[in-house]
Amino acid sequence: MAGRVRDGSSRVFSGAILKYYLYKSTKAVEFYRPIMYLFFLAQGLSFTQIAILEAIYNLTTLLGEIPTGYIGDRVGRRNSLLLGTALIAVTLFGIGLSNSFLPLAGLYVCWSMGYNFRSGSEDAWLYDTLTDDLSEDEFAHVRGRGESAALAVGAVAAILGGYLGSIDLSYPWFVAAAVTSIGVGVLLTIDEPEAYRQTETDTLSLRRTVRIVRDVLARRQLRAFLLYYYVLYAAVTYLVFVFLQPIFETVVLDLGIAEPQVEALLGWFYAAYSLVGAVLSYYTGAIKETVGVQTWFLVIPFAVGGALVGMYFMPVLALPTFLLIRGVSDVTRSFAGQYINDHVETLGRATVLSAMAMVSGLAVVPFQLGSGVISDVVSPLFALGVGGVVLVIGAAAILLWGGPLIAESG
Repeated sequence: MAGRVRDGSSRVFSGAILKYYLYKSTKAVEFYRPIMYLFFLAQGLSFTQIAILEAIYNLTTLLGEIPTGYIGDRVGRRNSLLLGTALIAVTLFGIGLSNSFLPLAGLYVCWSMGYNFRSGSEDAWLYDTLTDDLSEDEFAHVRGRGESAALAVGAVAAILGGYLGSIDLSYPWFVAAAVTSIGVGVLLTIDEPEAYRQTETDTLSLRRTVRIVRDVLARRQLRAFLLYYYVLYAAVTYLVFVFLQPIFETVVLDLGIAEPQVEALLGWFYAAYSLVGAVLSYYTGAIKETVGVQTWFLVIPFAVGGALVGMYFMPVLALPTFLLIRGVSDVTRSFAGQYINDHVETLGRATVLSAMAMVSGLAVVPFQLGSGVISDVVSPLFALGVGGVVLVIGAAAILLWGGPLIAESG
C-alpha cells in the first residue's frame, strides 16, 4: 500500500490532500493541552466541576451531532468545517479570558458545537475526496499522515504552551485561538469533492437521514463495533486525557521535581506525547498491512486496560502508560473511521459518522461524572484504575456477545 501511495503523486500529494495536511496542522490543541486542567484548577474549580464541564461538552455533542452532521450533508462538508473552525477559535479566546465555572460552562457548549460541525464532515470530506481518485481504501493511511503532521507540529506547540503557561496559564489559549483561525483561511481554498457534488443532497430529508442511520445500526456487526470502540474504549481512554495533568504533577513531585518546573516539564512531556503519536500515525498504513485491523482491535482494549490498572499499583508507570495510550489513539481512530466509512454510502455519510460520535459522547458522560467523584473522594489514579477494569471486562463481554467485530479488507 505504501508504495502505491508514494507513486500516486496526483493522489496523495495533490493540492487537496496537501491542504488537508495543512488544515490538520492548525488544530492547535497542543498549545493549551499541557496546562488545560491546571488552568481550570487555578480558577478554583474542583475535579467534580471539571467533570461537569466535560459532561456538558458531551451532552452538547449528544444533542448537536445529528443536526450538524445533517447540515454537513446538506450544505457541504467544507462549509460545515468552516463554521466549526471559526466557532472553536472564538471559544478558545473566550476560555482564556474566563475565571469561573459558569462562563466556562457556556463556552464548553460553544466548544462542543464547533467540534460537532467538524467531527463527521472532516472524515466524510476526506473519504469522498479519495473516492474521486478511486483510492478510498487509502483513507486510514492518508488520515494517519494528517494526524502525524498535526502531532509533529503539536510537539513544538506543546513545548511553547508549557513555557507560556509557566508565565500565564491564559496565554496558551490565546495563541491556540490565533493558530486555529489560520485553519479558516486554509478551508476557504478547498473545494467540495466530486463524489459529494454528484449526490442528490436536495433529496436528503431529515426523515431519510434518520432512516439511513437506523439502517446502518441495524447491522449486528456494526452495533457490536459501536459498543466496543465508540462507547467503551473511547469513554475510558477519554478519562486519561482528563486526568493526565494532575497525575503527572503528583508523580513528578514525588520524584523530586520542584513545583515551579511542573508546567514547563508538562510542555516537554506533551511534546514527547505528540511525537509518539506522530510516529505511529505516520505508519498507520504499514500497521494496517502488517498487524491487521481486526488483530489491532482485539488487542488494544486489553493492553490499555491492563496498563491503567498497573499504574495504580506503581504510579511511576503512569508516564509510559500515557505515552502508550497517546501513541495508539489516533491509529485506532483512523482504523475505526476507515471501517465505518467502508460500510456507509456517500449520501448521509457525515450524519452517520456524527451519529457514532453522538453515541460516544453520551457514553462518556457517566464515566466522566463517576470518575470526577471518585477522584475527589480517593484519587485520579484510582479512578483510572477502575476505568481499566471496566474496559477489560466490558471488552471481553462484547467480544463474547458480538463475535468477530470486523472482517479484514484491503
